[in-house]
Amino acid sequence: MESVQAIKQRFELIGNDSKLNRAIEKAIQVSPTDISVLVTGESGVGKESIPKIIHSLSHRKHAKYIAVNCGAIPEGTIDSELFGHEKGAFTGATQTRSGYFEVADGGTIFLDEVGELPLTTQVRLLRVLENGEFLKVGSSQVQKTNVRIVAATNVNMFEAIKKEKFREDLYYRLSTVEIGIPPLRERQEDIHLLFRKFASDFGQKYKMPTIRLSDDAISLLLKYRWPGNIRQLRNIAEQVSVLEEKRMVSAATLHAYLPNLNTSNLPAVVGGSEKQSGDFSNEREILYKVLFDMKGDLNDLKKLTLELLKNNDSEQVQEENETLIRKIYGNKEDSKTPVENTEITSEVLQLPEPIIENTTATITQEDRYHFAEEIQEEETLSLQEKEIELIKKSLERNRGKRKAAASELGISERTLYRKIKQYDL
Repeated sequence: MESVQAIKQRFELIGNDSKLNRAIEKAIQVSPTDISVLVTGESGVGKESIPKIIHSLSHRKHAKYIAVNCGAIPEGTIDSELFGHEKGAFTGATQTRSGYFEVADGGTIFLDEVGELPLTTQVRLLRVLENGEFLKVGSSQVQKTNVRIVAATNVNMFEAIKKEKFREDLYYRLSTVEIGIPPLRERQEDIHLLFRKFASDFGQKYKMPTIRLSDDAISLLLKYRWPGNIRQLRNIAEQVSVLEEKRMVSAATLHAYLPNLNTSNLPAVVGGSEKQSGDFSNEREILYKVLFDMKGDLNDLKKLTLELLKNNDSEQVQEENETLIRKIYGNKEDSKTPVENTEITSEVLQLPEPIIENTTATITQEDRYHFAEEIQEEETLSLQEKEIELIKKSLERNRGKRKAAASELGISERTLYRKIKQYDL
């Protein structure tokens, strides 16, 4: 059995991080077997190296190795790509075609971005994993295949299972052994080492002196979070190598090549959960309640001020009340101007449009009574009634599909289901 160091040299893997070494060790240990392996990690961390190591150290190393990017194949053709199709199975199928599982018989198939597979394809894949059988598209003849499946994904599989985007039984069949690749930000000691290797490679490729970093540039390099991981680091090294005339790069120069530097140093959100979406839903409900309470308080205040105008007839009290109502409703005019001569609109009084409807009028004693009566008749919807109304309308628009309705309402499907039961909708 080859050592970790020998494998690194053979596959040009750079780094001394303990998590990376452990991932390589697990790949070496599972290679002689035929068990399924799931490689996990963020996009750009180099997950594609692990399946190559497993295949090269297995008894299948002389057979075919096929890498398939599941996320790059359209949903309508992926079954045909993986399992093949018969002539005439669909429009454009002018001849019989062998799929990857038939071509790679006896070898290894690497399913990259397996979390992007459609549910119908997941069912077919599960059958291959369980008994090595598959059907070509448009065929009723069962075929057998003997392949080793290594899959990789950057998707949080447990979240995908909760959202019913990935089958739980397929996940457990794929992840007999799970190998996690650490993100670049957790491999601090390897960042500068990788940059130097990339800079050297590009210097040779473009026939120019190798880029070097000053001490402050190295410090900046290590502080950056590298959301694109090794892929992003390699791109930055290539850009700097090609565009910079000076071969010694300072922190100020490097800073221009690092996007979103200020926001990238914030802690990353790892593995969002339904609890988080539920928290946002609760905050939204609280906000709605506060807004409705404020509306009720404003209506009460309007009623009070108009009642004061109605019930107090003395000239002094009338003048004081008129001054007060101007302050409440935002009238910028001199408070001593008689209310009867004040031209008002819905914008001036800040009353609901159903009461004033953007009309212009002159306030009289009779108008004040009229406003008071209309305000008393105004209905204030409760939060519960509004919520029931919104849920009903959303369900009607989406033809009773809870998932689509929940997405439209901005809440989780689980929360919507609970509300439906609560309100007996």
